[in-house]
Order: sequence, then structure tokens, then C-alpha cells
Amino acid sequence: MRTIGKNRGLARLADVDGHFRMVALDQRPPLFDAIAQARGITRDQVEYADVAAAKRLLVENLAPHCSSMLFDPNFAVPAAIDLLPARCGLIMTLEEHRVEETPGGRKSRAITNWSVEKIRAMGGDAVKVLAWYRPDADPAVNEHQRRFVREIGQDCARYDIPYVLELLIYPFLGSANHTADYVESPGKLPGLVIESVREFAKPEYGVDLLKLESPLAASSLPARDGGAAALAAQKEFDAIGDICGERGIPWVLLSGGAAPEKFERVLEFAYAAGAGGFLAGRTIWLSAVLKNFPDRAAVAASLRKDGVAVLKRLNDLTTAKGAKWKARFPVFTDIKREGDFARAY
Repeated sequence: MRTIGKNRGLARLADVDGHFRMVALDQRPPLFDAIAQARGITRDQVEYADVAAAKRLLVENLAPHCSSMLFDPNFAVPAAIDLLPARCGLIMTLEEHRVEETPGGRKSRAITNWSVEKIRAMGGDAVKVLAWYRPDADPAVNEHQRRFVREIGQDCARYDIPYVLELLIYPFLGSANHTADYVESPGKLPGLVIESVREFAKPEYGVDLLKLESPLAASSLPARDGGAAALAAQKEFDAIGDICGERGIPWVLLSGGAAPEKFERVLEFAYAAGAGGFLAGRTIWLSAVLKNFPDRAAVAASLRKDGVAVLKRLNDLTTAKGAKWKARFPVFTDIKREGDFARAY
């Protein structure tokens, strides 16, 4: 049973019907790359002011159309915390985007000078962590990743704030398809995704909401038409749904920068398996930045037209087919006298 704090935090992330319609703008390397491409410069030449300006545009134009937004502390908060609507939930990322890349796998760490305690103190509604994970990585690397996730879960329990865990498969250093970019790993297998979910759905990690990638590449996912290929694909999504359902953990889909129509197809399969929404970023807003930055007026116009249109389609699909989450508060059968609750909580 989730605590009052975790229930109320999750409720802040969802809309009034219990659907998670969330926009991610904590991306750092993907946004650096988009700005660099738009300006015709290298990633290292991207200036802080440009990143902040882009994030402010994203919040200003997209926040009214989603149930919550995912911010990072170093760019998004200084750029646009004043623009976030009161009813829009605030998810704060904790992980550093610079990972330690080793031949045996990736090791994650928290952003310097940032913590669960600070996220709670600033009024965050949830803590989000991206953990790069492969069940077939070096055992020492996987132990590091499991400890990293577990310790943050303990901090979230201590500060009574929801824990949103994002899992991503990645290519090994030195492999033919290796990249450090935040893109769907071309060599991923459904089993790697499913077994990762199975591991981190265990109670010891304290996860309250899972942000997951499609177990099959979004670009090659078949139409959900009842054919043999669709039925086979649905089994992979159902395996994830079964794990999350057994543990009582709601789950949402990340977009991974997939084309909007491809991501909608992912959601069709996921919703049939019990997913409750999305936490998507680049699929919604990347095109506006790539095509128009640094012309801020043009970026804003593109977001209001095309970005909001994509978001509306995702919202409509989620409302029609996504699972509804409902808070389940503890029953206080032991509260008999004034002061019992304050003393026990």
C-alpha cells in the first residue's frame, strides 16, 4: 500500500481521470544536438542561454496541454519554473546525463549537488531516474546500477515522494551499433526489456511508476490488426503488463524520439497490455526546434500548431484506451483518538 505522500504525488502527475499524459523536457544531449544542428555548430559550442531559451518555449507552449512535465534542475527549472501551471504536476530528474561508459556496461550517477531531499524541498511531485540497464551486462556493472536505483528508492521512501524509474537498453561499448546518443538501441531484444522490468518491479527498489521503452523497435512494429505479427508483438507487451500488474505498478511509455505515428502504434499495443499513459518528449517537440531555432517566434508557432496537434492525438488515444490509475489510500482502522495519526505517520 502506497503512503499518502506517494499517492498524492502520483495524483498530481495524472489528469482527473487517472491518465498519465506527461511531457518530458529534461533531455539534455538530445536538445544540445538539436540546437547544434539548427545552428550549424557542434554540440560543444551550444550555449547555456540557447538551451534555457528552448526549454522556456517548450514549457510555455506545451504545459497547458498535459497533466505533468518532467524538468531537469540545471536548465529547465531556471528557465521556466515560473511558467508551469499550478495544476501541471512537476517531475524532477535526478540522474546525470554523463554516464561512465565501460566495456562491461554503463554506470549511472546523480547530478552533482542534487538529491531527492532537494526535489522534495522545492515542491517536486515526483523523482525521476533513468537507469541504463542490460541483464547481460557485466555483473559488477549491474550490481552498481541496482544499488544506484535501490538507494534512490530508499530516499524516496524517506521523503515520501513518488519514484518514477525509466529503463533503457543500450549497445555495449565497442559493438558495431554503439552510440552514446539517447536513441532506441537497434540491437535490443524483447527479452532484455522484459527482464529489466522484472528486476526493477521488485519491492526492494520502491518504484511507484515505470517509464518504459517498447520491447520491440517502434520503427518496425506491425499494425495492430489481429494478424500473426501483431499477436506476437502483443505478447511482448503483455509480458510487461503482467509483471507490472502483479506488482501493482502503473507504467507509461517513453517515445524515444519515434515518429508520432510510430509512437501512437506503440501506445496501441501498450494500452492493450494495461499501460496508463506516456511520458514523451522529442516526438512532440523536436521538429519545432530542429526546423526553426534560433527563431523563437517560429519555434513557438510550430509548437502551438504541430507540437500541440501531436500531443492532442496522444491525449485522445490515452483517454480512449489507456488504463486509469486511482489512488488507494491506507485505511486508518487504528486511529481512535486525537493525535494517533500524527504520532504514527
